[in-house]
Amino acid sequence: MSQTRPLRYRPALLLAMLAAGASVLTGCGGEGDAGSSSGDTKFVEGTGKITEVKRGERQQAPDISGKGVDGKRLELSDYKGKIVVLNVWGSWCAPCRAEAPNLAEVAKDTEDEGVRFVGINTRDLDRANAKAFERNFGIEYPSFYDPSGKLILRFPKGSLSPQAIPSTLILDRDGKIAVRALKELGEKELRHALDPLTAEK
Repeated sequence: MSQTRPLRYRPALLLAMLAAGASVLTGCGGEGDAGSSSGDTKFVEGTGKITEVKRGERQQAPDISGKGVDGKRLELSDYKGKIVVLNVWGSWCAPCRAEAPNLAEVAKDTEDEGVRFVGINTRDLDRANAKAFERNFGIEYPSFYDPSGKLILRFPKGSLSPQAIPSTLILDRDGKIAVRALKELGEKELRHALDPLTAEK
């Protein structure tokens, strides 16, 4: 009997893990968006809040790694010493589409200032949709391919984790979370959030 018990409990454990993953991500109220490859797009709206953390009070971001949308290996640690804008997005998400041109523009403009952009593509069950999104909006920076949201679960409970879609974290040069935006970002908002960090020595 003891040998069969683990098999009986596995489905329940799997369901619990999937539910935990779904509960972490809110935002993007585009229920039933056309062209969606997401298994479930029924999210509540993000808070619209931008949180900034003073130097010396910031938490370390987890060193996430995995395959990118392009299939290549991607590691956050490769950007050590750079300011990193980490954006969570999905091709099915209307606010993500709205902010994508802003991210693409600021990414190009701030590269010489030591700023690097990295995405986390989530809930896209087909890489083709994510690749089409990047082509359509001129996204040249890499993105993790995270259809199940497991990379997002790496952020510690109680930290400034990316709890909405879209959401954006800005990491300082030490890899610590300096800014979190639980909303679609405009170009001016993004530049305003980056300016104090690029000025830090």
